[in-house]
Amino acid sequence: MPTATIKILESPEDMNAVEELQRIVWPGSETDVVPAHMLITAIHNGGLVAGAFVNDQLIGFVFGFPGIEFTPDGPRPKHCSHMMGIHPRHRDSGVGFALKRAQWQMVRHQGVDHITWTYDPLLSRNAYLNIAKLGAVCNIYRRSEYGDMRDGLNAGLPSDRFQVDWWVNTRRVERRLSKRARRPLKLDNFSQAALQPLYTLRSQADGWSRPPEHFAPLDGKLALAEIPTDFGALKDADFPLARDWRFFSREVFETAFAAEYIVTDFVFDRGRSFYVLTHGESTLAPGAPGT
Repeated sequence: MPTATIKILESPEDMNAVEELQRIVWPGSETDVVPAHMLITAIHNGGLVAGAFVNDQLIGFVFGFPGIEFTPDGPRPKHCSHMMGIHPRHRDSGVGFALKRAQWQMVRHQGVDHITWTYDPLLSRNAYLNIAKLGAVCNIYRRSEYGDMRDGLNAGLPSDRFQVDWWVNTRRVERRLSKRARRPLKLDNFSQAALQPLYTLRSQADGWSRPPEHFAPLDGKLALAEIPTDFGALKDADFPLARDWRFFSREVFETAFAAEYIVTDFVFDRGRSFYVLTHGESTLAPGAPGT
């Protein structure tokens, strides 16, 4: 597959192309499309849109705008990364990583050190990119963040989301984005330390895994929380089971975050997917240990 070229998008023609690509990426809900005129207004007021091109065709984009977070020390600026979409034929080809790396460079150039965005915590592809490859962290779980969504990817389930923090000037993020790729974590890294997952999944006759009734108490430095490896396919095959996973994972992560655990990594190994939760590691802000 040809390597994509990343460009900053500014023209009305570019924004029209982004609008059309949204309809391909998220079919079925015209009301969720960000129109070209809003994209244009955003980039004229500090917003950023980057596009990925193959043979002069737009095959991916990332869009964000300036925001404010309110801290005990007063308000501070951040960049809200609202949307990233990749054409279905170009997924899993490194385009998402390249777009986020371009966004990282552009936001740092603006003098901003914090980017936030949301994603469905049950989508392992997104989790692997956001947490393992980009180095974002998370301790915020938002129930039904966008209400009832009607597009083909989200319809029918509560729109629960992780809100991640990407501290763009930390060593953690700089190392993840360097040209020397980090070796992926494996389950053996944790089994050698005698760390077991919080729960054991039950396999059904059709091959899908069912969440348990309960999970182990959170009482260690690290914890592993398993999710389905292909939640989209699970939703298509067994919608009631997908709902069970939504509500079970909601309980797991809300309990963990209330106990001051932070999502700091993600493991995909042997066809299984796990979040790594860390207790007491201050990776949420620049200058903290481990950043």
